[in-house]
Amino acid sequence: MPNPTKTDNSFLWLLALTLAGAFVWSAVDPHDRLTWVLEVVPVVIGVVILVATYRAFRFTNLAYAMIGLHALILLVGGHYTYSEVPLFNWVRDTLELSRNHYDRVGHLAQGFFPAIIAREILIRRSPLEPGKWLFVIVTCIALAISAFYEMIEWWVAVISGTAATAFLATQGDVWDTQWDMFMALCGAVLAQLLLGRAHDRALARLRGAGVRAP
Repeated sequence: MPNPTKTDNSFLWLLALTLAGAFVWSAVDPHDRLTWVLEVVPVVIGVVILVATYRAFRFTNLAYAMIGLHALILLVGGHYTYSEVPLFNWVRDTLELSRNHYDRVGHLAQGFFPAIIAREILIRRSPLEPGKWLFVIVTCIALAISAFYEMIEWWVAVISGTAATAFLATQGDVWDTQWDMFMALCGAVLAQLLLGRAHDRALARLRGAGVRAP
C-alpha cells in the first residue's frame, strides 16, 4: 500500500498534537478524577487501535477529523464532568433551562461521529454501497453503540455506587437514558444526511491516492 501524502501526514500530525494538548489540559485538576478516567479511557483505547491498524486500514481524513472531534468532546466532559461544563452552565442559567445540556451534545456526538466510522468500514469492507440499506444499517450500529454505552454506565453505577453520579450525568431526569439513545439516533441520521456526499468524495480521493480497501 502506498505511503500517505505529505498533506495527509501534516493533517494527522496536527490532529495528533491537538489531541495530545487537549489530553494534558483535561488531565490537570479535573472536577472528578473517577469521571475523568471513565471518560478518557475510550479515547486512549481508540487512539491505540487507530495507531495499531493504520497501515492495514487507513481511514479518510474526514473520518479521522470526526474521531478527533469526538475525542475532544469526551476530554472536555471528562475534565469538567458533563453536568458542569461552564459554557453550558451559562446557557442553562441565561435561558433558565432545567439542566446543563452538554450531556445531550455528548450523546448526539455519540451517534454522529461513529456513524461516519461505521459507514466507511461498511463501504470498504462489505458489499454494501451508498443507499437506503447502508443508511439503515449505519443508524442501527450507532444505536447499538449508544445502548451498549448505557449498559456500561449501569455497570459502573452498580459497582461504584454514588461515585458514578458525575459519570451518569442524569441530573435528576428519569428519562435520561431514553434521551441519550434518542440523541444518538438523531446524530447518526444527521451525520449521514449532512456528510454522506462529502464522505463519498473523501473515499473517492482515498482510492485515487492508491489506497485500496483491505
